[in-house]
Amino acid sequence: MTRKRNRRGAAPLPPGREERRPPRGARAEGALAPVTQPDPSPALRDARREKPRERREAEAARIYGFHSVEAALKAPRREPIRLYATAAAAERLQPEIAARGIEVRIMSLDEIAARAPREAVHQGVLLEARPLAPMDISELPEKGLVIVLDQITDPHNVGAILRTAAAFAVDALLTTERHSPEFSGALAKSASGGLEHVPICTVTNLARALDEMGDMGYLRVGLDSEGPVPLARVALSRPLALALGAEGKGLRRLTRERCDVLARLELPGAIKSLNVSNACAIALALAYGKLEAGK
Repeated sequence: MTRKRNRRGAAPLPPGREERRPPRGARAEGALAPVTQPDPSPALRDARREKPRERREAEAARIYGFHSVEAALKAPRREPIRLYATAAAAERLQPEIAARGIEVRIMSLDEIAARAPREAVHQGVLLEARPLAPMDISELPEKGLVIVLDQITDPHNVGAILRTAAAFAVDALLTTERHSPEFSGALAKSASGGLEHVPICTVTNLARALDEMGDMGYLRVGLDSEGPVPLARVALSRPLALALGAEGKGLRRLTRERCDVLARLELPGAIKSLNVSNACAIALALAYGKLEAGK
C-alpha cells in the first residue's frame, strides 16, 4: 500500500491521519481573532483634539527682547497667545499683561533660552503671538509713503529698516512672499517695536506690484549707488514709493525698469555705498523733509 503524501511534499502521514483541509472560509485553528479597536480613552480623545491647537501654536510668531515684546503687547493688531518671562520681567510688564489678559508662565533665564532661537538675546521675555495679517496692495493709502524691498533677506537689515520706517511714519513696507525673512524672531528684535507700527504688504510678483502702484499714482523712486541723479535733487511728492535692493545685487532689472526715477545718495566721503538699512534711513530723512516742505 502506498501512503499518501501531504500537500507540501513532506514525509507521509500514518494511515488514517491524512491531512484534511478546513472548509473554505473557515478560520484555521490557532489563528488570531479579528481585533476590535476599543474606543479611545477620554484622555486620548482630548489629546487628539489638542493637535490642531498645537499645530496652530507651532506656527505662532516668537517675539523676544523687552522692547519688542512690550510693543507687541501694546499693539491692538497683535493677538498674543502666551508669555514666558522671568519674575522681574513679568513685573515690569504687569500693566500690559493685565490689559491683554494673557497667560504668563514664570521661568528662569535658561528655561526661556531653551524655548527661544539659538543665541537669541531674549532679555527674560519670549512672546508667542499670532502673525500679523498682511496688507493687500489695494489697501495702500492714496497719499502714502511706502518702502519697497527687492529681495532683501537679512532679518537684521529688514528689522532696522522697519524701525526707521516707524520713526518716519511710513505707511507700509512692501516685499515679496519669497526671498524675504520671517517677520518675527531676530527681525522683530532688530525692529525694536517697529514691526507693530508699519503694516507689511506681501506680493508674489514685485514688478507687477510696481505696475499697480504706478496705476495708483505712486511716484516710484529706485535707490541705486550708480543712479544718474542725486536723491536730494529729485522733486518728490505723495504718494511715494522708495525701492531698495539687496546689498551687492542692488535692484533687479525688472524693478529698475518700473521705477520712474533712479537716484543715488550723494555722499561726500570716499565710501559711496552704505549698508541698506543705513541708506534707507538717509533716504527717508531726505524724502520726509522734501515732502513736508512741499505741503
